[in-house]
Amino acid sequence: MALALKYRPKRFEDLIGQEAVTQTLQRALDTKNLSHAYLFSGLRGSGKTSTARIFSKALICDGGPTSSPCETCENCQAANEGRHIDIIEMDAASNRKIDDIRDLIEHTKYKPSSARYKIFIIDEVHMLTKEAFNALLKTLEEPPEFVKFILATTDPLKLPATILSRTQHFRFKKIAQRDIVHHLEHILNLENVEYEPEALQILARSGSGSLRDTLTLLDQAITFGKNRVSVEAVTNMLGLVDPKKIEALFDMILRQDKEAILQTVQELRDYEAQMVLDEMLIFLKNQLFSKNSTFSMMLYERFFKILSDGKNLLFVSGDDEFVLMITLMKLMEATKIKSVEELIEEFESKETPTISHTPPPIQTNEQTKTSQPVQKDPFQRLIDKLYERNYELGECFEKSVKFIDFSDNVLRWESNPPAECKEKLKHSYPTIRHFVQEVFGIDTKIVKVDPPKSCDEPSSMIEEAEFGGSCIQKEAGLSAKEMDGTNILEDPFVRKAKELFKAKKVVIKPKI
Repeated sequence: MALALKYRPKRFEDLIGQEAVTQTLQRALDTKNLSHAYLFSGLRGSGKTSTARIFSKALICDGGPTSSPCETCENCQAANEGRHIDIIEMDAASNRKIDDIRDLIEHTKYKPSSARYKIFIIDEVHMLTKEAFNALLKTLEEPPEFVKFILATTDPLKLPATILSRTQHFRFKKIAQRDIVHHLEHILNLENVEYEPEALQILARSGSGSLRDTLTLLDQAITFGKNRVSVEAVTNMLGLVDPKKIEALFDMILRQDKEAILQTVQELRDYEAQMVLDEMLIFLKNQLFSKNSTFSMMLYERFFKILSDGKNLLFVSGDDEFVLMITLMKLMEATKIKSVEELIEEFESKETPTISHTPPPIQTNEQTKTSQPVQKDPFQRLIDKLYERNYELGECFEKSVKFIDFSDNVLRWESNPPAECKEKLKHSYPTIRHFVQEVFGIDTKIVKVDPPKSCDEPSSMIEEAEFGGSCIQKEAGLSAKEMDGTNILEDPFVRKAKELFKAKKVVIKPKI
């Protein structure tokens, strides 16, 4: 007998991976809070029909309705053997017409022969025709009190909303892989069959959450492996790549062994490329869950994207072997790419190129004769920024300007530029002011401190840039030229502007 039939659940406790459904049905039986129609939906092999049969047996047990049928009364034994006259199973895939539903409705008019209820189990109910659904609606909504309907389907979305609203809907979830493996171990121990745990993992994964499909594969593996379930036998039977070969393939990728990878691609010709990529993804997932330190999170992400792209390429390419080879080469190249953190660390570790100039000693009011340069001083940062912006500008500024002090948002310096730097500093004054505000603050004002000198001395950069003259008036800080506005009013452009705008009053203001 097939394992799926031999070990079919007979009690609620035997159902695998559907605790929420079984607990709800058991409590409904114990409290006698029963509905007239139930809908079981879920993946194939998830236990829908088995649950319907167990629930039917619990309803008609002599000691019931109860969540724990006695298994000894005539009703329980007949239900277990599938010969109870009041439990009527119908396959909607082969009995889908309206005439079949009319016959079913005719049976609902008669009371059960020996049991408490007459129970109708309709499997694959979504296969019924539209006319059959309409014929079932009235009976499903108000059946006789001794009639119970249990509908089972793998596709509840195909059912009309009128059917869904008349039933209690129980959704059977995909059975967890660990539960399936545990159940397979239990069965193999009862059957006295040797097995390898890794082989059961492969079988459970291939069953895709369906216990019936997995048991069918297990039956086949026992026969193929001569009463021993091994990894080699299971992979050969299913046409899968041995996990050891997948592990060796990733080792080649990490070692950058291109020749070995090309040789492995030749060996994988007998396998489907999509299956190989799927097995590689599964291997990566297992390594992630096992916290393998060989792979960093960045490598997991890159490998996953490359393998996913490779699977997409299979749909547009006719050469699967070439797609597999390209994907493996991309995986090998991905190990060479550095992360952002590594690039930053590498950049910071490199020696920063130094500017070939000697910083001048910083002078203060208290230190006039002997002074030492202060590291990371704001004025020195200003000089460095000017060097970075323009080397000639930084050099001229360093030669010409001497720091005095900085307080109350006022920067004081002494400026005495040589002839070759005078024009350079004058035209670059906006840039200098910008960096002064960046280093010392946006509200910083620049004040030039001059030693006593005559008007015959050459003007400084600060005077030329800010005041336009070479001599600064002590009282107002303005040039004598700007204080005299007579010449400005006589300028031809000024007179033309007065005529054009019909100005009645002209105010002359000094430059700031």
